Amino acid sequence: MSRASAEVPLHVLRVHYTGTEADSAPYTAAHVDYLRRHHADGTFLLSGQTVPSEDGGVIVACGVDRDTAEAIAAQDPFVVAGVARYEITTVAAGRAHPGLADILAARSTTRA
Repeated sequence: MSRASAEVPLHVLRVHYTGTEADSAPYTAAHVDYLRRHHADGTFLLSGQTVPSEDGGVIVACGVDRDTAEAIAAQDPFVVAGVARYEITTVAAGRAHPGLADILAARSTTRA
């Protein structure tokens, strides 16, 4: 384990369906585009469905402050359509796997 950079905020974004998983289906393509966009810009480090999938999903975001993480979550097409909501937990990572610590260190220099 390595010391993680406490200067790089991490946010765990927990997506909860407000209805059934089927209610979100019409918005899935737009949601996937939203995920791709934020993965491409480096904000999302990880995203995926929970198991079982009807529980929703989880995203790990990095390198943005809490207000920005909340604004990004509010732009999710699932949220805009009213079929999901987010619960956000901000983490000050004290320790991380060396590979992740390297990523976090890189994020602290690119987002500063």
